[in-house]
Amino acid sequence: MGNNTGTFVPELVIAMPKIDEELKSRFESEQQKAMLNVMFTAGWFRSQQVELFKPFGISPQQYNILRILRGAKDRVNMHCVKERMIDRAPNATRLTDKLIAKGLVERERCEDDRRVVYVRISPKGLEMLDQVDARNKSIGNGPTERLTQKEAAELNRLLDAWRG
Repeated sequence: MGNNTGTFVPELVIAMPKIDEELKSRFESEQQKAMLNVMFTAGWFRSQQVELFKPFGISPQQYNILRILRGAKDRVNMHCVKERMIDRAPNATRLTDKLIAKGLVERERCEDDRRVVYVRISPKGLEMLDQVDARNKSIGNGPTERLTQKEAAELNRLLDAWRG
């Protein structure tokens, strides 16, 4: 969690001020306020993730790639990884190359078409994800626990409706 200095404080969950107070702004409509609030909150969650993954030497995007590969259970091509990413970064291959260099992901070329590259999570990558999951549980889910299951379901419904 962040405090006023931007330092990660896992033991302490600090409530963020309301969006009006944080941005010191007025909004043209509740819809505009909601859109900016979603964008601001996404950035806030991202900064929390950066701090969570820092001890492991990975970025939130690299964590996303590792989770995709863990869920795939077997090798997948890079196109499949890119399609499943939350933040569809154009640099997914470069991010994966860094994970390969750390021994967290393994690469394999297709025998029939050398242009096709398959990747899979390595045992070392699985072990690291277990450590990340354990650390995440030990500090609690903090912000995500602020909503009840019913509130989270409603928020998901609203966000899905927004995207059409």
